Amino acid sequence: MDADLIINILYATLRTGTPLLLIALGELVCEKSGVLNLGQEGMVLMGAVTGFMAAVVSGSLFTGVLVAVLCGIGMALLFGFLAITLVSNQVATGLALTIFGGGLSAFLGSSYVGIGIEGFTPWELPLLSEVPVLGKIFFSHDPLVYVSWILFIAVYWCFRSSRAGLIIRAVGENPEAANALGMRVFLVRYAAVAFGGAMAGLAGAYLSLAYTPLWTEGMSAGRGWIALALVVFASWRPERVLLGAYLFGAASILHLVLQGLGFEASPNLLAMLPYVATILVLMLIANDAIKARLNTPFALGKPFRPQL
Repeated sequence: MDADLIINILYATLRTGTPLLLIALGELVCEKSGVLNLGQEGMVLMGAVTGFMAAVVSGSLFTGVLVAVLCGIGMALLFGFLAITLVSNQVATGLALTIFGGGLSAFLGSSYVGIGIEGFTPWELPLLSEVPVLGKIFFSHDPLVYVSWILFIAVYWCFRSSRAGLIIRAVGENPEAANALGMRVFLVRYAAVAFGGAMAGLAGAYLSLAYTPLWTEGMSAGRGWIALALVVFASWRPERVLLGAYLFGAASILHLVLQGLGFEASPNLLAMLPYVATILVLMLIANDAIKARLNTPFALGKPFRPQL
């Protein structure tokens, strides 16, 4: 395996891991506030289709990204109204959102299948992109990859050094105590859910406008579910989410690498690798149930009913 091939693999790993990073960061914030949203897959698909449609109609990729983000927020607020305000079961509501998003995205995008557009092209950062090896791997990506790194830094700083991060964590651990201290639990949870929706919509826009600039039904290919497992695998820590996203990204392209190296196996079998990795991760988590419970936000999935 020569150096150029390794560089290309690492470059592709960052690109493939970007949508997972975006979805997982949004879900991390959402779960830190005590809300479990299983509707990520549906929100990603809706972001992908609305972003693609907006880009085709307007001729602007950035308009497509904005529409995708707004669509993700809208879907998340719908979930928030049902799960936070009406106190519906969060698991059932999230699953319903995924089914709804999958069906609606297929319906809306039916007339856009087969349409190709010129997606985001790499932005080579001045001077940095010319650095040997590292320049190609880190500084020759499309703008949404750089945005994902900025968002990661923002989320990491929020939970490590900001008052907002402490409030989100307090609401996710003990919403009754947080409410007694004057924290607006509903507002915090709505904001966290909306952020998760925005990130899912942005991930969808990345898929349809940068990664593979086209629309096809079900193009998220289970990334929303993988991101949900990734948050648990990362023990609700942003830095581990970053590492895990790229590990899963590497697993997603491993079948292409193995085929290119002449590994003789069914392509369909090799394509199962990222999902096999997800199952293995969940098995490892289940094997250490005590540690998982210690890291889990205490009020995760539990509805908040303020005392009148």
